[in-house]
Amino acid sequence: MHNEFTAIIEKDCDWYIAYCPEVPGANGQGKTIEECKTNLAEAISLILEDRREDAMRGLPDDAISEVVAVS
Repeated sequence: MHNEFTAIIEKDCDWYIAYCPEVPGANGQGKTIEECKTNLAEAISLILEDRREDAMRGLPDDAISEVVAVS
């Protein structure tokens, strides 16, 4: 699945810092913009994985789980 998110990147002295407004809590940093974006992408992935696992806890045994593609 392909997902796209917004990266807001700012320069802070020798570092670049980034956050994603669509995923609260997702932040990244790096010495280069690319390193910053890579770290942000990893943070987004980890947060979404955790939220998915959390949402699946406690579902009834007869619940149906399917993937829905959004474009």
